[in-house]
Amino acid sequence: MIGDLFSKLQDARQRIEEAKNKLNSIIIEVESDRGNIKIKANANKTLTSIEISEEAIKMDRTELEDLLMLTINKALDEAAQRGELEMKSITKDVLPNFPGLI
Repeated sequence: MIGDLFSKLQDARQRIEEAKNKLNSIIIEVESDRGNIKIKANANKTLTSIEISEEAIKMDRTELEDLLMLTINKALDEAAQRGELEMKSITKDVLPNFPGLI
């Protein structure tokens, strides 16, 4: 009985680790309202790319910083939401009797 539970926990741990690795391949792309800044992040909430147009580079420094911050935050928020959905869908079958574990 304890051995069976331990085996199930090891299997769950392995599947969760695989799911976390899968999140690296899920890429979220977000553009600023003006389309002059593009941010890519993966579902593990890691930035993978930042593109800034020539138009944006010519902006006032404070305006550019604000636009970057807004766009980065939007990308990370969307990535976090996507990652959470993926983890819930993967772990619902793996850990049905362990609420709040993830």
